[in-house]
Amino acid sequence: LKLYCLSGHPTLPCNVLKFKSTTIMLDCGLDMTSTLNFLPLPLVQSPRLSKLPGWVLKDGSTFLDKTELLDLSTVDVILISNYHCMMALPYITEYTGFTGTVYATEPTVQIGRLLMEELVNSIERVPKAQSASMWKNKEVQRLLPTPLKDAVEVSMWRKCYTMPEVNAALSKIQLVGYSQKIELFGAVQVTPLSSGYALGSSNWIIQSHYEKVSYVSGSSLLTTHPQPMDQASLKNSDVLILTGLTQIPTANPDGMVGEFCSNLAMTVRNGGNVLVPCYPSGVIYDLLECLYQYIDSAGLSNVPFYFISPVANSSLEFSQIFAEWLCHNKQTKVYLPEPPFPHAELIQTNKLKHYPSIHGDFSNDFKQPCVVFTGHPSLRFGDVVHFMELWGKSSLNTVIFTEPDFSYLDALAPYQPLAMKCVYCPIDTRLNFIQVSKLLKEVQPLHVVCPEQYTQPPPTQSHRTDLMVDCQPPPMSYRRAEVLTLPYKRRYEKIEIMPDLADSLVPLEIKPGISLATVSAVLHTKDNKHVLQLPPKPPQPPASKKRKRVSDDVPECKPLKPLLSGSIPVDQFVQTLEKHGFSDVKVEDTAKGHIVLLQEAETLIQIEEDSTHIICDNDEPLRVKLRDLVLKFLQKF
Repeated sequence: LKLYCLSGHPTLPCNVLKFKSTTIMLDCGLDMTSTLNFLPLPLVQSPRLSKLPGWVLKDGSTFLDKTELLDLSTVDVILISNYHCMMALPYITEYTGFTGTVYATEPTVQIGRLLMEELVNSIERVPKAQSASMWKNKEVQRLLPTPLKDAVEVSMWRKCYTMPEVNAALSKIQLVGYSQKIELFGAVQVTPLSSGYALGSSNWIIQSHYEKVSYVSGSSLLTTHPQPMDQASLKNSDVLILTGLTQIPTANPDGMVGEFCSNLAMTVRNGGNVLVPCYPSGVIYDLLECLYQYIDSAGLSNVPFYFISPVANSSLEFSQIFAEWLCHNKQTKVYLPEPPFPHAELIQTNKLKHYPSIHGDFSNDFKQPCVVFTGHPSLRFGDVVHFMELWGKSSLNTVIFTEPDFSYLDALAPYQPLAMKCVYCPIDTRLNFIQVSKLLKEVQPLHVVCPEQYTQPPPTQSHRTDLMVDCQPPPMSYRRAEVLTLPYKRRYEKIEIMPDLADSLVPLEIKPGISLATVSAVLHTKDNKHVLQLPPKPPQPPASKKRKRVSDDVPECKPLKPLLSGSIPVDQFVQTLEKHGFSDVKVEDTAKGHIVLLQEAETLIQIEEDSTHIICDNDEPLRVKLRDLVLKFLQKF
């Protein structure tokens, strides 16, 4: 069992597991924090940004961590745990010679497609007049300002993929349902389980007949819109790979949602606008649900909510049709029939309006004060760039950060000086360290493997030893570009026996309650399944002298010697030798057993726990006689 770690970001994992001759990639997250090193991509020419002195970087690209640790064309399958962890898929399926299959649930694929579509759309609609790549030269890179100077392997950073590449990558995905068992080459079986974090998000069980590896990534025990987490199926794991925990362990999601609503209400009451940089799926559904309950009591019923994204309409519709992937409470609404999410009612009553972009209908309907949900949370591309430029100069307006993926201070850096208020309410429903400790006590894996960051307190809070994974035995940790040999040795393999062969076996009782039988068989192995079959019968002598064809030849099966068991009691053996005319018998004790010396015959018999040797010089009749005497004390089977 080997684990290759290809990502240094614990919440955007990319690991490769080698298990029983199969190579399985676990997630392919795209770390987009490197975009924070670049200037925003404004939809309209920004005089402020274009007049900046010094290094004006023109590459509006997103980037994939890549390492020479492993030839990615050897990967057999990719297992996706949630839609945030598949954003690098086109780089792997379209650029590496990958020919395998990708497994994911339907909501993961459909919402993952929306996220990729939004990313491609946001970058392609702002084409670059020129592109710069000289800065990637190591000599130039070390002259750059700090974040870029220290960036690792910038020569491997890539431009964003295209929509044809996205479609080609998604065509390689095979849809799966929770608890569906998928055979991989007959060697291992993989099963997705509900992880409770997002629509269709999964943990994976990878098991053979005698080994079980659990992959826990991006899971939640909180009651939100997805199906609850399946914990019971994780029990009895030999190895549990743990990744995708909360990025803000000290923040309580419920408290953050309350803070979000109160800051939003305060800004709007004072006549300001609220900007919420967000992804087009996920937490936005829960925020809209909380606002639905909060609007009337806070006196916000006349304030318009705008959701602007190229995929806004699809996202809101998909959330209403994936009923079987929702929590029980929302599933029951579908049979009433009612829409499972209240944002359907917000749309009907015109309180929530969605638009593909800021052009066209939106510019006609736009009223202030208002609340705008739009992307991208990095503030580097998408319609959010326009609103930051538009509203940044007024202290009445507020930007509320709810996504924890990017440092909000770094995200705001290119817009400084900024008059608008900034509120950080990160909402991350993934497991925190207290929940992880409880989960590990319940499922009790033999070994836990997790990223290095989870085995020590956060660098900014080194005294908080409660903010790390605590279990017995202590977890094994890994870091980017590291190969880990997992602490589990495979010991057994399952072999089936054919009924006619089983019929021919004759067990003999060796000790009370223990019987043994010898098996002479042909081992037939195909697709990692092993079957014992009857050996071929010896060929019959030909009736005539007609020459045989070569194809009629059957491999000869020599008759097998019987196996022997039991032990030789030395005193009784010596008496038997004396009865058969051997005199002058001496016995010597050795570390492993006994040596019986027949001095007259110049012969030596070594008796050990697992073997007996008769050593005599060129006297075959004597050797055979002694062998027969030894065999009297042993059982044949």
